[in-house]
Amino acid sequence: MIPNSHNMTYGTMTIGNDPRITPIGRILRKFKIDELPQLWNVFKGNMSFVGPRPLDKSEFDCYPQHIKDVIYTVKPGITGVGSIVFRNEDKILSDPTVSPISLYKQKIAPHKGELELWYLENQSFYVDLMILLLTGLAIFVPNNQLIYRVFPSLPVKKF
Repeated sequence: MIPNSHNMTYGTMTIGNDPRITPIGRILRKFKIDELPQLWNVFKGNMSFVGPRPLDKSEFDCYPQHIKDVIYTVKPGITGVGSIVFRNEDKILSDPTVSPISLYKQKIAPHKGELELWYLENQSFYVDLMILLLTGLAIFVPNNQLIYRVFPSLPVKKF
């Protein structure tokens, strides 16, 4: 992103063809590898590979209170259930008929919160391993819905 991009347009939210994204950033985002620099945080012990994604305050505030109360009882992760289910969030937010901020607050954030709550209730080595594998698969097969077959109890998108 360009400098001070969080003060422009939609804050930390990114929509499709966002003008704040640099050409290199566009390539990294296309292949969903823009989180690779966060590996440093994993090695430092501040993050894990799998867990709830770290959120900006404005995004965190969109979550229901019961989820905000527990979401960070585990370390945030580079990937998580919400990262897979909402792999194309920027395209969802690009719907010209709806305000991206309203869509995020009313639909995406509550569902992401439920996904993170599901993760907290089901966290295990197996779940983490499958999330890592499904994240890799999502890079190469972006629109697959395999996550719902692997985890049939996962809350399904209602929009």
